[in-house]
Amino acid sequence: MMTDQDATTVKRLRVGVGVLGLALPIVLPLGNSIISAHLGLLSSLSGSYYTHMRNVFVGGLCSIGVILLCYRHNRREDIWSSVAGFFAVLVAMFPTEPPASLVAHPTTVQKALGGIHTLSAALVFAALAVFCIRLFRDEAEPDGELRRRVYLACGVVIVACIVTIVIADLVHFGAGEALTPVFACESIAVFAFGAAWFVKGDAIADLARLANSPAIAERWK
Repeated sequence: MMTDQDATTVKRLRVGVGVLGLALPIVLPLGNSIISAHLGLLSSLSGSYYTHMRNVFVGGLCSIGVILLCYRHNRREDIWSSVAGFFAVLVAMFPTEPPASLVAHPTTVQKALGGIHTLSAALVFAALAVFCIRLFRDEAEPDGELRRRVYLACGVVIVACIVTIVIADLVHFGAGEALTPVFACESIAVFAFGAAWFVKGDAIADLARLANSPAIAERWK
């Protein structure tokens, strides 16, 4: 039987998820540009699987998934973190369909794996939106009003990004552009959930205390 973790462990796990979420949208395209010696954006974050940053992409998602699976705070958060963690690992293990520049006609297996990847990614984002909009803002949580507003804003951003990706895919909007709606929305959504978990882990308040800024630390309690 799993039990709740001590407050320090919970904070560290939250900050860990937050740092990974904040870093991936920056590290993946930047790292690929540096290694390939070609400055450019990806068609999607998931497309990193077919670039020089594949191991970073898979490793980062697996790390997020394992942390979420290990996370234990209360029954509701345990359930939702387990759901998000499980599907985050599936996103890493089942690659999206290869881009047309690599494979003109994806095989049935590649399409099936891509379908699992897309569904799993949607479920991860949905679960993380629930954290931001509902669980982190629960009345039982000792967060100040500023932090509650940050969680709500991050949750709304995640939901808006999911909806935008779906609409853009249905109308085939921006598919051939340098900055695709999928990459932009995935990056923003991942950054938003990372920011929410980073704040929830008291990271800003702790950094403010280290910088000897008690007023900022008090505001972000």
